[in-house]
Amino acid sequence: MGSRKVTSWQDKNITVAGLGVSGLSAARALAGLGARITVVDGGDSATHRARAAELESEGIAVRLGDADTLPDRTELVVTSPGWKPSSPLFQAAAEAGVDVVGDVEIAWRLRGPDAPPWLAITGTNGKTTTTRMLASILTAAGRRTAAVGNIGTPIVDVVLQGDAYDVLAVELSSYQLHWAPSLRAHSAAVLNLAPDHLDWHGSMDAYAADKGRVYEGNTVACVYNAADPATEDLVRAADVEEGCRAIGFTLGTPGPSQLGIVDGILVDRAFVANRQKNAQELAEVSDVTPAAPHNLANALAAAALARAYGVEPAAVRDGLRAFRPDAHRIEHVAEAGGVTYVDDSKATNTHAAEASLAAYESVVWIAGGLAKGATFDNLVKKSAQHLRGVVLIGADRALIREALARHAPEVPVVDLDRTDTGAMEAAVREAAALASAGDTVLMAPACASMDMFADYTRRGEAFAAAVRELADGRA
Repeated sequence: MGSRKVTSWQDKNITVAGLGVSGLSAARALAGLGARITVVDGGDSATHRARAAELESEGIAVRLGDADTLPDRTELVVTSPGWKPSSPLFQAAAEAGVDVVGDVEIAWRLRGPDAPPWLAITGTNGKTTTTRMLASILTAAGRRTAAVGNIGTPIVDVVLQGDAYDVLAVELSSYQLHWAPSLRAHSAAVLNLAPDHLDWHGSMDAYAADKGRVYEGNTVACVYNAADPATEDLVRAADVEEGCRAIGFTLGTPGPSQLGIVDGILVDRAFVANRQKNAQELAEVSDVTPAAPHNLANALAAAALARAYGVEPAAVRDGLRAFRPDAHRIEHVAEAGGVTYVDDSKATNTHAAEASLAAYESVVWIAGGLAKGATFDNLVKKSAQHLRGVVLIGADRALIREALARHAPEVPVVDLDRTDTGAMEAAVREAAALASAGDTVLMAPACASMDMFADYTRRGEAFAAAVRELADGRA
């Protein structure tokens, strides 16, 4: 948007939208390069004022309580990822011919001539796990790396460390990609596509298009999910460097230019000599924790990016063996009475919950929360064969209950008519009563948590605490 390009930072008037982690990072970095920074934020809480005071002590101007008006003489706007394109500030920037970019774009522009290549990962679900898997593989290969972008240290801070890294594993959200027009990765992967954040993007097509930006200008490989044709469509639509290859991953037997699984072995038929006939063993399914189908897909995507970068097969195996997923991502909590209890609080949408439910044969499902406009019919239809019982919590549980009545009427349902945090303890007790030896009690809510908890982490912690009380005989 706009026409005023910033080619030098010295004495440039830059507006930073948002006082969050990425906004603070961008403001300080650009101020350090000689730019004149004004940070704007609509909030005016004690936390906002404390952060503003810190920046002002560093010579950075801050305007609280007004996020709509473009400051005078602004030559570039740097936005935090969550700000919608329809924000009045950005409309004012467009009218003034001023570009709006995000922190990822700033990081890309700040790279030095010998900057490490970026291996980029996006998708509706699995981004963080795959990015951390990739970083583990790269570390096992002896490469200096970090998992950055939508996780960990702000990417602007990492880029300013110069030659500290050989290669970066970069998680990118659709928001970040929307505001990063110049990004050109070494290789990139779109793990999957399902409706999400449509209130921000406006439509599924716009959401997919922003995800597809990750492939633009790739030099070595565009990694796609063979089970999700929309991801391959994005590869076909991308304008890439000559010689860049489309590399698929599949949970089945791979074809040429794919990675897949054969007899419990992760194999590579993409980065081998004579890929029409040959395959390279990379790791065993048992090297991946947990070895759930969607997590094996994550591992294959990470392996594909690592192999595109030139990593040897042994490092893929060693990196996957060393990796352990973050908390609240299909995490084993305990076993009690022959029943396994699993925390997948991070499953905040239907696509993630579907993958989680598919990992277990016999499930008592704890679900519910804020639906964010989601519908649950497809999820229930696809998962009904796994369900032995359901316990519903949260503000929008009725939507799931109605889908269960339509598509799995034989499955017993306990509807807890409460949204206080103590509801989780009751939900675990009810799930335990429905479960038999050999079952898995799975909390994969398919909904956001903010009706009952501060975030999905607090929700997962409440589940785990309730499970441990049950296992200890205290419930």
